[in-house]
Amino acid sequence: MTRILVILTMLLVLFAGSGEAAQKVLALQSLRVAPYDEVLRGVRSVVNGTFKKLVISDMEGLDIAKAVRQERPDVILAIGADALTKVKKIKDIPVVYLMVLDPQNTLTVGNNITGIGMNIPPERQAAALQGALPRLKKIGIPYNPSQTGALAKRTQAVAKGLGIETIAREVRTPRDVLTAVEGMKGDIDALWMLPDITVAAPETIEYLLLFSLNNRIPILTFSDKYVEMGAFMALDIDPYDLGRQGGDMVKRILGGASPGAVPRTEPRSAIVTVNSKIARKLGINLNEEALGRAKVIK
Repeated sequence: MTRILVILTMLLVLFAGSGEAAQKVLALQSLRVAPYDEVLRGVRSVVNGTFKKLVISDMEGLDIAKAVRQERPDVILAIGADALTKVKKIKDIPVVYLMVLDPQNTLTVGNNITGIGMNIPPERQAAALQGALPRLKKIGIPYNPSQTGALAKRTQAVAKGLGIETIAREVRTPRDVLTAVEGMKGDIDALWMLPDITVAAPETIEYLLLFSLNNRIPILTFSDKYVEMGAFMALDIDPYDLGRQGGDMVKRILGGASPGAVPRTEPRSAIVTVNSKIARKLGINLNEEALGRAKVIK
């Protein structure tokens, strides 16, 4: 009798595994770029299922939503804002989004949609900046209220909780950013650049980096590409771990959970990047212990 129970248990496990493997995930990428590939690699490391990848940049002239439907997936994995935009009209297949910057929370809404945003929690950003700049007292935050108003308020509250005074200025055009930041001169110890398309407009970036060097005011930003250009520090997403985190959400949905039962969330890990050359120019002595495993650009 015991032997029969063991055999039945093994068969149940076998059939359960084969059933999960038969489930299909359609990964739709906006572009063929390394971070998106890393995200997908992370998802595949935790999800046992059949994967099909489509890349929008390779599908010019095609009806993307139709092509996705023809694959009859159990879950759609939308990697990038363009990918999510293309599948939003599909309402009867669960969608998990990754690598989508949506500060206004308009693109990522939907009863069949869940996923992970791109904003590293400001609590972690502030802690990292304070670790690198322990004497930090005042920080400037330019922001467009229509883009990052809620995030700016949260950021100010976090800074206050750490004993850091904030000088926040509303901006609505790139030209406003220049005026606002110039007005902060002499009153701030650092500048916090939010993921705001007005603040991070191409025409403002060069000015902000020059302002930083000329006034010895370090910039905390949200992407390591700006650190490579001359910002002091960034907390950026770890694409592979983001994929693993998203993969856990996909697994829950494949297991029977509805997208509504899998709450949208924020990245659980981040990569700290510091420009040591800029630090020296700004007169900052880097505390290697405080930085931990930070990626250092020399």
